[in-house]
Amino acid sequence: MYERSSAAAAEPSSVDSLAAALRRELDRYPIGGKLPSSRELVERHRVSPVTVSRALARLVAEGLVVTRPGAGAFRAPGRAAPPRPGDTSWQEVALSADAAADGVPRAVDASGVLATLAAPPPGVIEFNSGYLHPSLQPEQALAAALARAGRRPGAWGRPPADGLPELREWFARGVGDTWTAADVLVTAGGQAALTTALRALAPPGAPVLVESPTYPGLLAAARASGLRPVPVPVDAEGLRPDLLADAFRASGARVLVCQPLFQNPTGAVLSAARRPEVVRVAREHGAFVVEDDFVRRLAHRDAGPLPRPLAADDPDGVVVHVNSLTKATSPSMRVAALAARGPARERLRALHVVDTFFVPRPLQEAALELVGAAAFHRHLKAVAAELAARRQALAAALRRELPGLALPHVPCGGYHLWLGLPAGTAEEDLAAAALRAGVAVAPGRPYFGTEPPGPHVRLSFAGVSSTAEITEGVERLRRAYEEAAAA
Repeated sequence: MYERSSAAAAEPSSVDSLAAALRRELDRYPIGGKLPSSRELVERHRVSPVTVSRALARLVAEGLVVTRPGAGAFRAPGRAAPPRPGDTSWQEVALSADAAADGVPRAVDASGVLATLAAPPPGVIEFNSGYLHPSLQPEQALAAALARAGRRPGAWGRPPADGLPELREWFARGVGDTWTAADVLVTAGGQAALTTALRALAPPGAPVLVESPTYPGLLAAARASGLRPVPVPVDAEGLRPDLLADAFRASGARVLVCQPLFQNPTGAVLSAARRPEVVRVAREHGAFVVEDDFVRRLAHRDAGPLPRPLAADDPDGVVVHVNSLTKATSPSMRVAALAARGPARERLRALHVVDTFFVPRPLQEAALELVGAAAFHRHLKAVAAELAARRQALAAALRRELPGLALPHVPCGGYHLWLGLPAGTAEEDLAAAALRAGVAVAPGRPYFGTEPPGPHVRLSFAGVSSTAEITEGVERLRRAYEEAAAA
């Protein structure tokens, strides 16, 4: 879809293979002996100069090779035997003693988050990814933006703690007409913004209302902050305001976190009738609504006009808005916005500064260069078309190969489908069978704060290479499902 940049020519598998070959060859050279030149390695192994550079860098990091500018690469002196492992068993007592004083234990199960971050083994089709496949990422535009940003005067200096004013203004325009740069903080990705909001707005031990099901990273962040997630069910029209009011009354919570647009994992969009109700109910209970607007830039070509953010129609500071560039660009473009008004904004700012000081200026400058480039808008248009095609391919393949699974909603935005499994299906057994069949999926259990109403699985169509791979992945999933059902 996109022309790959020269930096992207070094695929991880090529770098891995060359690094392994160089390790095997090291014994041919004495300590301090010179390795073949980069040109020789390019010709001998038939790889690109970028692959050679990255493989040598890996051996340097491992302490096996040293490089001398202008002279080449040399075998490093042997390392001493590793020290005897220490005894860390005392930590079990120390950590459990601290936990006894916590109103809510802060031990975190990060398995649901790691399922979307960990790269599967080679050859496995990645239906569990939370990010765009490299072929969908604007690699050339990102590289060009980073190069231009690095040449900006002061690009490597200290940025304002709140973020670059121009970048804050760009994010503010995306929230609503009445929002300005003064309302916005630039954060290191959406996850950091959510964590800051939770810690700033709710005291340790307090309840926090979350959608059910919801993003596992939110549940993990809440528990790590010493908060108690309280689930509020989601249906085809999004969060249910009637149950939201009940949850506020029963729990005494003062914070709700929700995803009104293409909710993760259900894909639901909060209906027009419910949108003002959610804000009204929160305001009546003196509570904040943290709006995680994480995939607004991943609406599909056939999505039609999108509803405005909840924050756009909230003059009273009820809604705290989170918006990120990461999902629409690259996992490493960890630049997001946290927008709020009133005293809450100052509390958020103080915690943000204490935790991180600021987001690195070169990354902010690169983000500013990127969003102002015509290539960025072409990228969003191309991704909107490609995601629509992939969504349609995945839904069609599931209906053909696995008609017994429930697919109640096919969203016109985001990057995943949420499937209901027959009662009694063991999600973990299915996920294990799928991995053996060569496809990675995300079990549904981590998406629920309490006991789930039934088994589910989430399938992403953004992290695969093509619609053909989607078709092959569903065929593998069918074989895995049949194996798990027969067990």
